[in-house]
Amino acid sequence: EVHLVESGGGLVQPGGSLRLSCAASGFTFSSYTMAWVRQAAGKGLEWVSTIDHSGGTGYADSVKGRFTISRDNAKNTLYLQMTSLKPEDTAVYYCQKGITRGQGTQVTVSS
Repeated sequence: EVHLVESGGGLVQPGGSLRLSCAASGFTFSSYTMAWVRQAAGKGLEWVSTIDHSGGTGYADSVKGRFTISRDNAKNTLYLQMTSLKPEDTAVYYCQKGITRGQGTQVTVSS
């Protein structure tokens, strides 16, 4: 059974940084494309970033140059380094494999 557990969210001031982690289990992590998606209050899911099994990455225009996705296959962990955070980055962030997501971690950017 696929199990994804996000952590690392919190309250941060505009311009600040956070690093999200996603611990994965129940599948061969190194073989799969993984993604981060987010959902702001009252809005739909928004794709943020993807990393494939070979380390190739993609980013939404809204986060390009500010966010970095990475993975540690030895630790079965996905990361999202977020810098220069803006209030519009406020959302629940989920890691995703296929259509399966974790419980999410809240990121709030506010002064």
